[in-house]
Parts: sequence; structure tokens; C-alpha cells
Amino acid sequence: MDTTIGFGSVDGHLPASSGAVACPASYMTTSSAPAPAPGDASATLGRHLARRLVQVGVSDVFAVPGDFNLTLLDHLIAEPGLRLVGCCNELNAGYAADGYARARGVGACAVTFTVGGLSVLNAIAGAYSENLPVICIVGGPNSNDYGTNRILHHTIGLPDFSQELRCFQPVTCHQAVVNNLDDAHEQVDRAISTALKESKPVYISVSCNLPGLPHPTFTRDPVPYFLAPRLSNKLGLEAALQATVAFLDKAVKPVMVAGPKLRVAKAGDAFVQLSEASG
Repeated sequence: MDTTIGFGSVDGHLPASSGAVACPASYMTTSSAPAPAPGDASATLGRHLARRLVQVGVSDVFAVPGDFNLTLLDHLIAEPGLRLVGCCNELNAGYAADGYARARGVGACAVTFTVGGLSVLNAIAGAYSENLPVICIVGGPNSNDYGTNRILHHTIGLPDFSQELRCFQPVTCHQAVVNNLDDAHEQVDRAISTALKESKPVYISVSCNLPGLPHPTFTRDPVPYFLAPRLSNKLGLEAALQATVAFLDKAVKPVMVAGPKLRVAKAGDAFVQLSEASG
């Protein structure tokens, strides 16, 4: 097998083979000034993702910069109502998003490809076990590097870019690999809505050369985000109610213990009302 070992398109400012702009090289800055906002970002993938986060209630994204996610982070910083919180490592970012989801209902973190994704994985697994909707955003390889048989830096030394995805599959309820703009709008929306519906973490990988690119689906006046309400099974609900009443009637000194699923069902207030009504 002919394998090319290199750093991929992320290490230069040269145009990518398909005409898309390649990712910039990693940079360091000692300036305390805020990062410059991207150009006209009103109809780009980065703006769409940032806007969706704000619409579902995320106002803070816990992040660790890396050369695969720098452009995306610029768009997150530029979004009104969204603040980027820098963390010292990815595991801290993941646990911060975990706590944020407990307090606010949904959390988000942003890391770089593989070296960052594998570092945040343990926190995402914890969020999965605790039924917390955490949106894990990973800056992925340049879309033009897919299928080139390259071995990129900060990976496990294989030309297969799916190794990180396979690690996330058991601990997320949905995975989206966004490496083209044609279905990016749909992929982002489906991932975020699935996290909220299932109350579980999701994985969104965004190719590093795409956040700043426009597409007709990312309109200047976006279609409002809509999440269909979860409908109850009326017969099942009535049966559960009758079983609960019968169970409490038989108890001499009932003790109610709240379980973790109450948070998922947003039934905390109802549980308090039930306990108060029961005396």
C-alpha cells in the first residue's frame, strides 16, 4: 500500500485541490485583544453552527484551541450571545460542558481532531451515562484530505480518519461528520436536535476548511430553529398513573426516592408536587 506521510493541508495557506481554501497553520499570539471576526460570516457554516448553539440555550462553549478548529473558533467568538471559555485541557472542557448541561439543560465543548477528541472522550462517556445533552464539536481534517491516503499529525498514525469517530460511537447518541457543505445544514440541525430529544451527548466533526465558506442553505435570514415536542402515549401514561396510585395506596410509610431520569423528563417540579400532595 502506497502511504504518504505528511502534515496534510492544515500546515499551509495554499489553496486546496478542489478550490476550497485550506486551513491556516497553527498560530500563537500574546495579544490580549479579542480574535478578529471573520469576514462576511452571515451565511457560513461556522455562523450557522454558532447561531444554532445560541438558539438552543448555549451561551458558553468550553474549548481548547488546536490547528484543526481555529477557524471554527473564530466564528464562535464572533457570534453575539456566545462566549468562548478557554480550558487548560480537553478533559476539563468536557467536564465543564457536563456541569453546564446539568445547570442549563444543554452544554457544548470544542476540541481539535483526535488528540483533542480522545482527551475529551472520558467526559463525554460520563455525560452519556448521566443522560446529559452535551454537544461535542471537533475540528476535523481538511475535506480535501479525505481519501488521499495521508497520515496527518496528532493522529494514531493511520490514513483512516474514522478512528476518532469509532471511539465516540458507543458514548454518543448521534455522530455527524461534516466534510461537505451540501448537507452541512441538515447534519448540524439533526445532531443538535437529537441531543435534546435523547438527552445524550452528540459528536459533530467539522472539516477545518469549511467554517468560513458560504453556502445557499446558510441564509442571511435563517429559518428559525424548531424542535418538535415529544408527544406522550396517552394510554401508557394513564396505565402508569394507575399503577403509581395503586403502589402508593398499598404502602404504609412510603418513601419517594428521586431518580436520574427525572431530569431527562424535566419532571422535577412534578415530583415535588407529588411528594407534597402525598403528605
